[in-house]
This record gives sequence, structure tokens and C-alpha cells, in this order.
Amino acid sequence: MTYLDRFANGKGRYLDDIKLDNMLYMSVVRSPYARAKIRSVEGGLTSKDLKAYYTIAEGDHREPVLAIDEVNYQGQAVAAVFGKNRYEAEDLLSTVTVDYDPLEAISSIDDAKKKAPIYPDRKDNVLAVEDVGVKFSEKDIDYDVKITDTILLDRVSANPMETRGIVADYRDGILNVYLPSQSIVRSKTGIVKSLGLPPEKVRVFLIDNGGAFGVKALFYPEYIIACYASMKYGKPVKWQETRTEHLQACHAGRGVEGTLTLYAKKDGTVTGLDGEVLLDNGPYLVDAAAVDLGNVIHEVTGPYHIEKAHLTGKYVITNKAPNGYYRGAGKPEASILMERMMDLLADKLNMDIADIRLKNALEKPFKSPLGLEMRYPTKPFLEDALRYFNYRELAKKEHVGISLFILDEDTAPGESARIIVKDGKVHTYLGGNVSGQGHEMFVKSILSEELDIEQDSISLDLQDTETLPKGVGTWGSKSAMTHGSVLMQAAEELKKQVEKKYGKYSPEILLSHDFDQTSFYNFDYNDNQVNFNIVTSKINEMGDFEYLKIGAYYDLGKVLNLANVMGQTEGGALQAIGEVLSETLRYSEEGQLMTTSITDSGVLTAEHTPEFDIKIVENPSVLKDGAKGLGESPMIGIPEGLARSLETQIHKRINVMPISRELLFDSL
Repeated sequence: MTYLDRFANGKGRYLDDIKLDNMLYMSVVRSPYARAKIRSVEGGLTSKDLKAYYTIAEGDHREPVLAIDEVNYQGQAVAAVFGKNRYEAEDLLSTVTVDYDPLEAISSIDDAKKKAPIYPDRKDNVLAVEDVGVKFSEKDIDYDVKITDTILLDRVSANPMETRGIVADYRDGILNVYLPSQSIVRSKTGIVKSLGLPPEKVRVFLIDNGGAFGVKALFYPEYIIACYASMKYGKPVKWQETRTEHLQACHAGRGVEGTLTLYAKKDGTVTGLDGEVLLDNGPYLVDAAAVDLGNVIHEVTGPYHIEKAHLTGKYVITNKAPNGYYRGAGKPEASILMERMMDLLADKLNMDIADIRLKNALEKPFKSPLGLEMRYPTKPFLEDALRYFNYRELAKKEHVGISLFILDEDTAPGESARIIVKDGKVHTYLGGNVSGQGHEMFVKSILSEELDIEQDSISLDLQDTETLPKGVGTWGSKSAMTHGSVLMQAAEELKKQVEKKYGKYSPEILLSHDFDQTSFYNFDYNDNQVNFNIVTSKINEMGDFEYLKIGAYYDLGKVLNLANVMGQTEGGALQAIGEVLSETLRYSEEGQLMTTSITDSGVLTAEHTPEFDIKIVENPSVLKDGAKGLGESPMIGIPEGLARSLETQIHKRINVMPISRELLFDSL
């Protein structure tokens, strides 16, 4: 099957295409309250059945698979019902009776600061605190100017075309799971750990995935409910959430409030950074939250030489669904906080926004006090980017915003791949999973070149945890880097197999016999790179764009597939623009979600696509295929550039995203 047939002509195999005999359809009874005591639950599968089961995060405040005695966000799973089809399952929801005692909810970070702790073992609404860097006093640094600002990046839901779902099929003592996931190996680990099953009794199958953006790298209560129910009832169980359920209960990204102070000399040299970053954590400890906040507080210094820096990060309890990954997972937040402060410092010192960045950019590799190890100088890259876009002339006549940022790719610990040659065809399996990025394109080009065979004989197939037991996953802008490198390694090892058995390698020998090669490419640190965005725009008196232009100056190492590069950049740009203008999750004071449809949540359409000027720089990485990351770059660099471009037109500081329509309209 061709790539076009599979993804454009509707011949792929998605979750809703899986239909098994005697399958039950699961619907979930969800809390209508953001916070409440549960007096009783009558009907359906409840915590009486699954009381021992929790999601896989460690700690005291883990989320139970089904609520026990209390609910702490609207949409939390309380019970599950099962019908012969989806309509029957939805009807059965009305057969479950839940008696709630509503409690006062915490609807925001600001709310959490003011209200009493929701947990009796806490002195405040903070689940955990993390300090990075070294504390310093003002007398310890040399500075002329001190600026402070608070920047709020509101919660955003990743909204893939296909919502979350699972099919669990327990038969013959084996739990078979079909899952659109960014890592079926990680998902298997979660199932094994949560249900206490032997690993050999669980087999997870990857199916086609209608988008992910981070949310399908996570592990959810509904997965465990479906697996448990299949084991209990001896039938396959399918669950697919509605869009409203997705917005209510899927782990959301962003939700960060940073209060930063910069200390600087009159010439713009930043001598110190201090501050506090608060994460809208939700009520439960989730592994993803540690990644998100960790990325923010470790990466804030970004591409700049700042000798003294200290940040405190706090996981703030709110009555919302838990915090999770959204494209970038803390990296965009870190860059937005820093770049918005650099713009503010430039204004304070009456300096050009490019000059303030040039003054502080790195001339050699640097490890920041916060722990970020920048492996490449950033000043020469910035100088080249400014020249390419003719920034000095452009800034005289346009409303321009820029960003210099790092992309810290999640290359460690590497990745796996398997190549099976059978019946004249080369079947490829990757440890990380496909969710629309076009992996098949670079798989075919790499193996065609490495093995000297036609691309038509190569396929990228969907794996399972038996076909490829070891794998990492697809996230962190690393697919081209680690997948490409492990494919090259596997191809080399496959050729050695052929040479050892037949005395020499040739494509004809390879394709006329059967071979099987599994490889793991080891990489022991996360690589990173420097990139640049420039945004020019003009809005009319109604706050609508007359034009919006985005320039990208990205170092991609060795480009594996140009079509992939353009698609990733343009698609990511539209998401980034949405975060600035409209995309968010809104809650009432009672913690009720007000953005209950994809339209309400502010997702932009193709009519908002800007003009692009994309310049690719190729400085090969140290990985085997020479590639560098891309996927998260537009999300990291474009929001702050767009905010600055708009700021110069409305003449008001933009320190909240998304910005309100009223702010744009009232300022014009």
C-alpha cells in the first residue's frame, strides 16, 4: 500500500476500523463537577472493582483509574458501562447514579494561591517544588538595570484529528491491545505495571494514528478500564472518546506562569536571572508534569550567556485535568518567557531587539547555571539569520518580531528498528511510532540508498511489542535523527549478514533470500541546536491580519526529506499562531470547562496560514545520519515573534497568551 493510499485515500487502519466478534463498546461516566465528594455510586463498573489500580505516576497523589471517594476535575472517570454498540453504551450512562457533594474548586493558578489546600496533608496548593541554579543576592552581581514581569501562557489542548481510544482483547490468556500511540512499548509498561500482569501476557499492536502532538505519548485511566473489562467479561472492549471528553479529560499542555527578573548592564549585557515558574498541574502527580516544568526551568536561559541564574518551579494544584505534553512540552514555554524578557529589556534600554540578543548570544559552547548544555555557539548563527532576512532594513518599515532559540532534542537513549527481508520485499519496523510526520518517506530514501534497492520494494509496517519488543517512542523532535541513524546502522548490519553468508553483498542476493535484522542505535545525551524565527504582520482596525509573514532560519543538519521539512514547519506554524491568537481551554470560577468543542477551543483553519520564507541551514549533527530535529521548532520560536510584532502595533505589552480579541481591538 502506498503512502498516498494509506493516508489520503482512506485505506489506513485506524482504531474505528477495528471490529472484533462480540466486541463491547465502553462509555465513561464522568464527573460534572470540578471538585466534589462522592457519597455513593450505583451501577456500572466502579472503584469497587478497580480500587487497587492507579495510573503509573509515583507518589501519594496519583490518579485512581476510577474515582475513589472524591473527584478533582470535571470529566474525571467515575464509572464505566458497556454496550453492544456505541449508541447502546451511551444510553447506558443514564443507568448509573452518582450522589455528589460539591466542594469549592480551584480554577486557576491565581485561585490556588488564595484558597485553602484541597489536600489535608499539604500546607498550600503546591504538590512539589524544584530549585535549579544557584541562589544569589543583588549585591553579588554587577548591574545597572533590573526588570521584572509576569508572563502567563494559558492551558492548551492538543487537538489531533483522531481522539484517544483503545481496543483491548483478552483471549487465550493474552491481553492483546490495539492502540494509536506514540510509544507502544511505553504503553505496554503502563498496562503491565498498573494491572500487575506478566510482560509476556501483554501484547500491544500499533495502528494508524490520526495525530498525536504529545497526548498519545501519555498513559490514561481509560486504557486500564478497557483492559480490565476485557479480562473481566472475556470479550473485546473498544473505547473512543468524544471531542468534549477529550477537552475535559485529556491531559493539557502549557499552563505556565513565570515571574522573571533580569539584571543587566547599560550596554545590554545580562548579568543575572532569577524567578519563579508555576505550573497549572491539575490535582494529581503525573510523570509528564515533571517533564514539562523541568524543561521550562532548565532551558529558560536558552541561547544566551548568563553566568548567574536561579529558578524555583512549583507544581500548583488546580481542579482541572492533569498537566501533560503538548508539542514542545516545556521548551516553547522556556523560550517564550526568555524572549519576552529580552524584548522588555531592549525597550527599557532603548536598544534594538536584535542588538540585545547579539549582546548576549553565545560565542562558544556554554553550560548554563540551570543545567542546559548548549553545544553550539549562537551569535554567528544569529548574525547570519539577520543578514539573510535583511533585518536592519525590514525593521525600519515593518512591525517585526524575532526569536533566537534552542531546540533540545530528546535523542537519548537512542532508538530501535527491525528489517525483515522476505519474498523480495523489505519490511521495516521502527521503535518510535508514526502519527502523520511522514516517516515512510525517509525510511524509503535511506534504505534505498544504503541497500541499493528500489523504493517500491520497501515498506514501513506497523509493529507490535512482539515483533519489536524494545523501542523508545516518537517525541522530542528526534524522529529523523534517531530513526534515520538506526536505519543506517541496521542496513549496515544487514549487509554484513549477507556478506557473511554469501561472500559478498548485492541487492539481488538480498532480495532473493530471507533475512532478519534488529538493531538499537545508542545515543547517550540529548543533542540540541540553535534556530531563528522572524515575524512581520499588519493588523487592521478590527484586529484582523492584513498580512502575516513568517521567516524560519533553521539548522536541520542533513535534510532527509524536503517535503517533510516543509510540512512540519508550516503545520507547526499554524499551531503556534493559534496559541497566540485564540487556542486555549477556558474554565469558569467553579472549574467548569467552557471550551467544550473544537470550535470553542480556538483551533485555527487553513485560511490563517501565513506566507513563508524558509531557509534551511545544513550543519550535520554527530549522529549517524547527520540530521537534526525540527518538529517542535515552530512552536518554540514563532509565538514570541508574533507577540512582539503585534505589540509594536497596539503599543501595549503582551504578557498573556492567547491575547484577547478585546486587547487587539481596544488598542487600535
